Amino acid sequence: MTRALTGQDLLYAGIAVAAGLLAAFLLRALLRWLGRHADRTRWRGDDVLVDALRMIAPWAAIAGGAASAAAALPLTRTVQHNVNQVLTLLVIFAATISAARVVAGLVRSVTQSRSGVAGSATIFMNITRILVLAIGFLVGLQTLGISIAPLLTALGVGGLAVALALQDTLANLFAGIHILASKTVQPGDYIRLSSGEEGYVEDINWRQTTVRALSNNLVVIPNGQLAKTNMTNFMRPEQKLTILVQAGVSYDSDLEQVERVTTEVVAEVMTGITGAVPEHEPAVRFHTFGDSRIGFTVILGVGEFSDQYRIKHEFIKRLHRRYREEGIRIPSPARTVALQQGAVVLPQQRTAEPGAEDMTATRPI
Repeated sequence: MTRALTGQDLLYAGIAVAAGLLAAFLLRALLRWLGRHADRTRWRGDDVLVDALRMIAPWAAIAGGAASAAAALPLTRTVQHNVNQVLTLLVIFAATISAARVVAGLVRSVTQSRSGVAGSATIFMNITRILVLAIGFLVGLQTLGISIAPLLTALGVGGLAVALALQDTLANLFAGIHILASKTVQPGDYIRLSSGEEGYVEDINWRQTTVRALSNNLVVIPNGQLAKTNMTNFMRPEQKLTILVQAGVSYDSDLEQVERVTTEVVAEVMTGITGAVPEHEPAVRFHTFGDSRIGFTVILGVGEFSDQYRIKHEFIKRLHRRYREEGIRIPSPARTVALQQGAVVLPQQRTAEPGAEDMTATRPI
């Protein structure tokens, strides 16, 4: 100490510490009030900023109060310097954590707004968070008087060895960045791989892509494998899609009536079932003269891939009931086997009439 410690010094130091704590409490209350107002806005950036300030502002106030208290005490130059360095490091640490939260939150907001889904692409958030923390670490070392030039040189030389040791990891990292940058796949998309896996993309992180199947199971796919495989994205270029339902009627049916009735059922399903596309124009296309029926395709519109199962379910039920009411018959194939003495005639397809046997055998007398 340069001089003796007096009660007045302790009083001033206590007042400085108390003022810092009071300022921290008031700032925290103010930021809590701002946070409630930020929740009411549509922009998520203000929520991120307020959340970051909740951490750095109180700690900065406490550090300022502690620095003022140290200045009020008769400390030696060395002790004063060490105290200031510790408080500076505390502020740098709080600022780095807050900056990492702000940047990661803004990146999450941007990725969600561009993909239009509830999921998140954590690969970008992790990369930006690591970069901000690394910059804060280097600033802290520089504050302590430690030269970072040799450290950067060592990292540059050792980076080659690390890159060789982590080839697969780095390949997955850059593959994930490429997938998101090219916008071929975004969180929330429904995809199907050539290997058979399919489901909703939950997340794309630095190593792997997580896909949730319709059975609610998670399928983990390395980013490198996802980038190389053939894939169908049912959400691109738009979420709406059409599905085809195959059907058939007997040869004695009035095709004009069949088309009219089927179109009415399609319109009823499109406007009355959740997940259908009300503005979809019903379409029926006859295409095949089969062995026992005239085949046709019904084109339905669905809002997204998983809605097709419910739409098909309701359409088939309603179409079957309506055909029965209109007297339109859906034939079932049957075989006629003719047996002769010493030979068998090859079976032929025919249409089963109501009440007829499905399999008949004929033997000449």
